[in-house]
Amino acid sequence: QVQLVESGGGSVQAGGSLRLSCAASGATDRVACMAWFRQAPGKEREGVARISTSGGTQYYADSVKGRFTISQDSAKKSVWLQMNSLSPEDTAMYYCAADRSKAACTGGTWTFFAYNYRGQGTQVTVSS
Repeated sequence: QVQLVESGGGSVQAGGSLRLSCAASGATDRVACMAWFRQAPGKEREGVARISTSGGTQYYADSVKGRFTISQDSAKKSVWLQMNSLSPEDTAMYYCAADRSKAACTGGTWTFFAYNYRGQGTQVTVSS
């Protein structure tokens, strides 16, 4: 089992930055892909960024490209999401997820509940 705990959320004004952290514990050596998702009020949960734990290949949703950066530590114990140039449209609950399969980082289907391990979320609120 892998446990994921998110932190770093909060309130920020438009144009500001936040850095989210996801601390992983347990059988982290089995994790092949880690990802961030978000869910805004009244909207479906969507993938934001994902990173392969071997090689570090990253993938971003179009809505955050050039503004968000996903990174990880070499021991696969943590993954971060650096969020810059935030706008009110980025307001959401942000969730961390991890999967044992490399396909979770390369497949076309990017679904939170398909990941093996999932965190409880951290709230990000961006005011105009």
